[in-house]
Amino acid sequence: MSRALLVPEPGRFQLVPEDPPEPGPGEALVRVAAAGLCGSDRELYDGTRPADFAKYPIVPGHEWSGTVAAVGPQADPAMVGALVVGEGFRGCLVCGPCRDGSPNLCLAGYDETGFTRPGAFADHLLLPARMLHVLAPGADLRAAALLEPAAVIAAVVRQVSLRPGESAAVVGAGTLGMLTLQLLSAASPARLVAIDPRSERGETAIEAGATEFLRPGEAAEGTFDVVVETAGAPGTAHAAVALTRRGGRVAVTGIPADPADAVSTSLLVTRALRLHTVFGAGPADWAYAVRAFDSGVLRPASLITHELPLAEFEAALSLSGSADAGKVLLRPDLD
Repeated sequence: MSRALLVPEPGRFQLVPEDPPEPGPGEALVRVAAAGLCGSDRELYDGTRPADFAKYPIVPGHEWSGTVAAVGPQADPAMVGALVVGEGFRGCLVCGPCRDGSPNLCLAGYDETGFTRPGAFADHLLLPARMLHVLAPGADLRAAALLEPAAVIAAVVRQVSLRPGESAAVVGAGTLGMLTLQLLSAASPARLVAIDPRSERGETAIEAGATEFLRPGEAAEGTFDVVVETAGAPGTAHAAVALTRRGGRVAVTGIPADPADAVSTSLLVTRALRLHTVFGAGPADWAYAVRAFDSGVLRPASLITHELPLAEFEAALSLSGSADAGKVLLRPDLD
């Protein structure tokens, strides 16, 4: 018997018993070890996620790790027993972006595990085997559940291409910010500054690789080669652009709550900045993140603060939105 956490409509959920699905051709059945919560899961439950990016009823859960329990025909039987994470975007595989390795930008439309397809807030998850990434034997599956946000940050890091000896700043010291610090620190920057209004995040930021921790307004504008914005808070995108030197690179990952928030076009043009954004992660970004995890460059275990059973979904959602929490995991084995 298997269970799935079904959200039939915004504001309601139920644990539904079901038989584990049988993998079809090219598919794999994964026994879920852990699944992380993020702001988009709260949007999904609250009904505030844009209509084009949600489909009800839905089993949420797009950040996950697990073990391959079975595979169908045309999938490699050697994968059974492997420790895995997996991509979420179901691209059409024939449009230009899909052929270029970006199913997250598929022209056929948005289709993602946990939002339009059943996700990992369940005992089992069924998906195409081609979307799986195999981890090193003995990998920490709790920590591996953070590889989905890490893959998104890997996309950013690959875009900004921080070089040894350059300076960088990360605006926001939440989970995404800490993952960014870990990956950027591997490039040996001369200076790596974490910026966040919450002073209590300073020690964790230094452990993640920052050379300094500053509050907003304390860093000199126009001085960093690379700036990555990860907060999605009012004014953070503008701050990231303002911190970047002339000819520098800036990446914006957060979606601000206030749609009127504006990035300064004047600063972008007069400083000749290269502006990058990201929506999800492609296969190459996932491969980058998995290699960084297997090698120890990515150390996400320290970012986990709470682990709860599936039945405590609402409590987990509340915790994930609190200022004191880091990454909150749902673990089916705790029920």
